[in-house]
Amino acid sequence: MLPRFELDVHTHTIVSGHAYGTIREMAQAAGERGLALLGFAEHGPGIPGACDPIYFAALEHAPRTLYGVELVYGCEINVLEGGKLSLPQRYMDMIDYGVVGIHRNCYTDQGREANTENLISCMRHPKVFLVSHPDDDHTPLDYEKLVAAAKECHVALEVNNSSLWKTDRRLGCVKNYETMLSLCREQGVPILADSDAHDPLEVGELSLAKALLERVDFPEELILNLKAERFKKFIGMV
Repeated sequence: MLPRFELDVHTHTIVSGHAYGTIREMAQAAGERGLALLGFAEHGPGIPGACDPIYFAALEHAPRTLYGVELVYGCEINVLEGGKLSLPQRYMDMIDYGVVGIHRNCYTDQGREANTENLISCMRHPKVFLVSHPDDDHTPLDYEKLVAAAKECHVALEVNNSSLWKTDRRLGCVKNYETMLSLCREQGVPILADSDAHDPLEVGELSLAKALLERVDFPEELILNLKAERFKKFIGMV
């Protein structure tokens, strides 16, 4: 049985355009659920309704602690065809951490090899520390190449709790996570379990991800959720 998780760093507020909580509502939920650290990874350009990048330029005004929870601010940046990031460099400099992910509403499947190369190209940016939901065979990935690149680039791979409760829409999700986690264990690549919360009720809801990690007996030392300081050290905040 894994210890209690201390953080959830892939969440979205109303800023993302299709979520339902404010920063304060999400932070209050995190405090009530005993989280030490909460991260907001608002959607970057390319997702319909996402905020203008000027939002990220104003993060110096954002609260850093609410309801006893430390707050960090990132961006879930879209992987574009050709391996480009959807967030301009000037805004990359203003976030605490970058999350890169493939979203089918702004990316057309290029096939397993090209999808993987496009994702890896985005992982090489020094502000990127996490790959979101690498689990859907609608845009298949080569997991051997992905995990090797994660190790090389100092990037963690996500186990997305939201994907695990909508496996009817995330093709091959569980099988893909089992493959990915086996390779992460072999190569010493860290992972993060995240809720991908779009509402305060979902903040810190990591039960399916935790159950999967327990079922495959994934090593505790490679799970960044177990200590807030472990995550902060990973992204260079301590």
